[in-house]
This record gives sequence, structure tokens and C-alpha cells, in this order.
Amino acid sequence: MSKIITADQTELYVKDWGTGQPVILIHGWPLSSDSWDDQAMALAPAGYRAIAYDRRGFGRSTQPWSGYDYDTLADDLAAVINQTGAKDPLIVGFSMGGGEVARYLSRHNGKSVAKAVLVSASLPFRLKTSDNLLGAEQAAFDKTAQAINDDRPKFLAGFFEKFFGVTAESQSVSPQLLEWTRSVSMQASLKATLDCAKSFTTTDFRGELATIKVPTLIVHGTDDKIVPIDASSRLTAKGIAQSTWLEYEGAPHGLFATHKERLTTDLLDFLKR
Repeated sequence: MSKIITADQTELYVKDWGTGQPVILIHGWPLSSDSWDDQAMALAPAGYRAIAYDRRGFGRSTQPWSGYDYDTLADDLAAVINQTGAKDPLIVGFSMGGGEVARYLSRHNGKSVAKAVLVSASLPFRLKTSDNLLGAEQAAFDKTAQAINDDRPKFLAGFFEKFFGVTAESQSVSPQLLEWTRSVSMQASLKATLDCAKSFTTTDFRGELATIKVPTLIVHGTDDKIVPIDASSRLTAKGIAQSTWLEYEGAPHGLFATHKERLTTDLLDFLKR
């Protein structure tokens, strides 16, 4: 199966590799399902069914004008689960994808899900407010939106260096990988890129954490400059009763690439429990 048709007739591109218990992989902003290839290549030979899909507006999925709120995105995940026939899946969300995991589990009452994994997730609430002082200022998000509108390729070049922790002293990933992530991100529509950025920066998931009743693995790097760990996963881990918390010392946001062997090992270990 290469595509899923959602309730509003959006086509989602899907990769479905291997057989066994399904593991549904949800990519981060502004990438595509290809960012999960290293993990999917390990899951399928280990006896699991790796299902990865491009979020609406990104990668090879169609690019509707609307539907980039988390309710719709969670319903898209429900369509992927239903139309692939995934039974008792483990759902894995990276960065923005963590919001789809949380919203699916609350909005769809965790239907059929066996376990969940949150990797560098943007939960529980990114925006600074009077009762969320660890969040980021709205002005910072406005500045990002303006930079995307002004020159998206230029913005993405700097963004991915920060994303992977690349500095003058540390080349954590190759220049070729940086260029690849930028080219993948340019496949997304500008509307999807901007609207999804608004969704993951302004959606408050704090009240939904207690609804997550399945065993949940939470992974985050201590040197994440995109979604700082103190304002995100350290709080999320406290809010989910059945959570296993792993900090990767010195890891940046994009640890699916910089720490791919460790992440794959931890994911497989969690699956086997």
C-alpha cells in the first residue's frame, strides 16, 4: 500500500515494510517519512512491520490548503492505523509528531495502541504564558515565520545546523545529510510548513498527558536547541504515569541521525518488553 485516503480526501504517502507487530513512525517538522529509514531498516528484519507516512502537506502526500491542526492530524493517524489494518501498534512520534501521538491517544481514547514512543517531542506546550514560564516567546515564533516567508531555503540551512548540533567545532552529521534534509523540507508546501509550525508552537497538551495510559518511552537529548529538554520532555515524563525516561547526554534535536544506533537499540528494547 502506497497511499491512504483521509476523511477530507487528502492522500497520504505510506511506506509499509516487513511483517509482525506494527510500528507506526511519525516524522517531525519539516521533514518526511524518509527521516525514519534507518530505524525502519532495523525494525523490519527484527520481525516488526514498520509503517511510516508523510504528513499531509509534506513529502509525497498531497498538499491541501487546510487541515494542519492537531485534531485533523490525529484523525489522519487514525486513518493510517485503520486502512493499513495495523493491530496493536506501537506509535512513535518525533518532535512535532509527538503531538499527533498525544492527540490521537486523547481524541481516539488510545484505540488499539499498545505502546507509545516520544522522541525529541515538542510536548507539552511550547509557548511562554503566565503559567508556562519555560516556554518560548511568541515573538521568537513570529520571527521564524517571517524568515520562512522571506527566504525558506536560507532559513532551513541555518535551522538544520542547529537541529543536528553542527558547529565550527563539531560536525555531527555530514554536509550531504544537511543538504538532503533541506531538500526534503522544500518538498513541503509553504502553507503546510507555516501552519504546522503554528500548531506545534501554540497547542497546549498539558491537560492531555494524564490521558496517556499506555507504556510510553520518552527520549530527548540534553543539548537540544530546537526543543529544550527542560521545557519539554522532562515535564512530559512527569505527566505520563507509565513512562520510561531516557536522556541522551549531549545529544541535539535530530538524534534519529546523530544517535541513530542508540535510538534504534532503545526502540527495539522497548518493543521487546
